Amino acid sequence: MAPNPTIPMNVVADAVNPPPYGEPLNLETAKKVAAAALGRGGQAQLECVLHRHRQSAGELVYFEKQDNCQYASIGVSQHKGRTAVRYRRPTLAFENLIGKGPYFNYLVTLDDVIASRGGNMLLVDGKVVGGIGVSGGFGAQDNVLSLAGQASLK
Repeated sequence: MAPNPTIPMNVVADAVNPPPYGEPLNLETAKKVAAAALGRGGQAQLECVLHRHRQSAGELVYFEKQDNCQYASIGVSQHKGRTAVRYRRPTLAFENLIGKGPYFNYLVTLDDVIASRGGNMLLVDGKVVGGIGVSGGFGAQDNVLSLAGQASLK
């Protein structure tokens, strides 16, 4: 049976070119990225966590929690950073796809996916060296801080 082009999941891209993995993020660089993200937040009560990859796994390198941040954000921020590294895409990509309708609901069944903005890859020379996850504010706020941390590596 031929694929139905009206169903988004039946349209397959000719090529998928995710960025390759690079050398793991070190502690010094992780602290630099966290400082950039938290510096962008001003007085916001946010939480920042960074991950580095080991093969395709996002292992925690550095974690910093701001005073009075909700406890739930500890796990959420780690989940965002880990998802960005393991899937080599921002968590906003999952949020956007799920928003397109029921054909993308399967995404919530994949291991280690979180469809909430604020998780981004950290790239050096076009290679994924880690990820940053921010939680504690609204999704747009989390993403702005996460992107500020990401930009600090450029």
